[in-house]
Amino acid sequence: MKGSWRKLGALFCPAGENRHPKLLTHAANPLPVQLKGDVYRVFFSGRDARNRSSVGAVDIDLVARQVLYEHPEPLFEHGPEGSFYADGVSIGNCYETAAGHFMLFMGWRNPADAHWHGEIGRLRVHEDLGLSLDGTGGAFMPLDAEDPISLSYPWVEGSASSGFRMWYGSTVAWDAGNGEMSHLIRQASSQDGENWRKHGSAVPHRVGLAQAFSRPTVIQDADGHHMWFSYRSGSGQSYRIGYAASADGLEWQLALEDAGIDVSTGGWDSEMIEYPFVLDHSGRRYMLYNGNGYGRTGFGLAVFEHA
Repeated sequence: MKGSWRKLGALFCPAGENRHPKLLTHAANPLPVQLKGDVYRVFFSGRDARNRSSVGAVDIDLVARQVLYEHPEPLFEHGPEGSFYADGVSIGNCYETAAGHFMLFMGWRNPADAHWHGEIGRLRVHEDLGLSLDGTGGAFMPLDAEDPISLSYPWVEGSASSGFRMWYGSTVAWDAGNGEMSHLIRQASSQDGENWRKHGSAVPHRVGLAQAFSRPTVIQDADGHHMWFSYRSGSGQSYRIGYAASADGLEWQLALEDAGIDVSTGGWDSEMIEYPFVLDHSGRRYMLYNGNGYGRTGFGLAVFEHA
């Protein structure tokens, strides 16, 4: 997709005294849900003193770029010891099925005697109760023979009439031979949004260039499907935002040079950029994304400008 993202600056970063202990730092994985007009509730993953993440939220005016209200308490907390989300909840996106409105997330577990890993969970979004969240029992998409190591950051598009597609992260190896993990974006499909059939790798990867992907965000328009994601190369460089394109949403071409956004020369997003969420609003295309410290410096906003 030819064009670039014009950065509009940092929008929100947790700050101040007397913060809720579950939302002391970070505003990672911004996920906007429209409330009315230009006003969106942006859910995010905040952290406690032990780096366990829970779901917080701020209400913003997207066009005016103003924070209207910061919710003082978490809308959903990480799980109890032993649960698949005991050490964190990293949110992906929302979608609707005949059974209701849902938010998908990556549930973290960081056992003392083993490597950390994730599985995919699902929360119910209650539109009649002010977008409150509840759940969860077991993992919505647990580890299995096809994805046995770790799962991450799901993104779902579709409807009950047309069916659903999911793109999600799956670890192939903790070390691909260069000290960096191999964590790829795979895809799945479903008729009802409940039962999923996996279809293997979606976005091509290259060891040493783009091999550790996270948090895909997908937009479909007249030119096809567009995906932005964060990725690492294995060369020691921190997260950057990359891009892939597809005519049908099935066969993807990696086009990192067309991402249209990079780190700034200074400030809150000068070291890394990651965890994008792209949305169209009032004829413009916006990106919410994180900067330095995996969301420690909060999230910012950019607008796409065609070449």
